[in-house]
Amino acid sequence: MKNLICLLDYSPEEIRSILERANALKRNRHKNEPQAMRDKTGVLIFEKPSLRTRITFETAIYELGGHAINLDSGMVQMGKRESVEDVARNLGRWVHLIIIRTFSHDTLIRFSRNCAIPVINALTDSYHPCQALAFAQTVEENLHGRTKVKVVFVGDGNNVCASLMILCAKLGYDFTLACPDGYELPAKLVQTCADIGRRHNAVIAVTHDPATAVADASFIYTDVWTSMGQESQKDKRKNDFKGFQVNAKLVSLAPPDVRVSHCLPAHRGEEISSDVLDSPACIAFDEAENRLHVQKAVIVHLFS
Repeated sequence: MKNLICLLDYSPEEIRSILERANALKRNRHKNEPQAMRDKTGVLIFEKPSLRTRITFETAIYELGGHAINLDSGMVQMGKRESVEDVARNLGRWVHLIIIRTFSHDTLIRFSRNCAIPVINALTDSYHPCQALAFAQTVEENLHGRTKVKVVFVGDGNNVCASLMILCAKLGYDFTLACPDGYELPAKLVQTCADIGRRHNAVIAVTHDPATAVADASFIYTDVWTSMGQESQKDKRKNDFKGFQVNAKLVSLAPPDVRVSHCLPAHRGEEISSDVLDSPACIAFDEAENRLHVQKAVIVHLFS
């Protein structure tokens, strides 16, 4: 049985296969859609707010011939009203696919180990693999003859950053995290990705100087400075991240054909300025669209 828990579990060949399928699904949307979810039900358990993830997954299930049920977190209350393991054991007997958006990555691991059907990580505090796959599809659409890609993540070493680093290491893209001191990704994960990257001609690096990092960037990426569940740290983080905004000045230090992205929702005027987010260089909304196509491709992959 297949799951999508973390991209570390996927080979470069599997990732490229998903991306190729996503491209085909995008080209041929509404034309002979594969019915991977025909007569099947997918359940979404979302303990964090969502716009893009929920809508794209529900639409993906529908377009693949299935039926989606959204379980409100207050209704399920995993770990409170009922144990994570018992929720998994019940749902695994009724439906065909589980999509979870939760806080602790351990919750997702425990769930998947007790569930006999495919489980997809729709975001945890540690990883966001679907976002990274959507970014990869968007990168391919914006290569414009580039033979070497460098991705620079400017901001917090968070879940999105972690999944992007893993993806870049596996696909042979150079990756640099430019963050304030103390906001790096776990050293063990960085080393793991550096080791993977060496096998695929990718350099993985961490710096505290965004200006130098973007000088040869193909893509600049950012995310909110304060993620869900970190609201009490908002003022401290806003102060710590001064100088790490993706704005016109920073983008001007990059090559003229650089592209900028954001996983959204964006805090305009904080981690990214509106003039950059609304500029022709920004591919964030293309990436948001591609969430639908890569998630459809993931579902087809899990049922193939």
